Amino acid sequence: MITIRALLNRIRWDREYGRGEFTVGYFDRIAERIILVPLVEVRFDPDDHFSFQLTDAAGELLAIPLHRVCEVYRNGELIWRRERLAVRRQGS
Repeated sequence: MITIRALLNRIRWDREYGRGEFTVGYFDRIAERIILVPLVEVRFDPDDHFSFQLTDAAGELLAIPLHRVCEVYRNGELIWRRERLAVRRQGS
């Protein structure tokens, strides 16, 4: 299986593959469920190879470690999943 870092790099740098609408699902430890966010809302610090940043609904900047990414969707279709114990998605 491809690593999440390799997949995100392919999405970001391979123009042909990167076409489409991508969504990343990460495990929120507080909510104890997967939160889905559009990849366009995610920011990558070029000096940080272990996490990405996003702003939550309250306007707070969060750093999400890549090991908490559980799912990636392309145009609504699941293309990558990390094996985990059963967790609930946001809104479930």
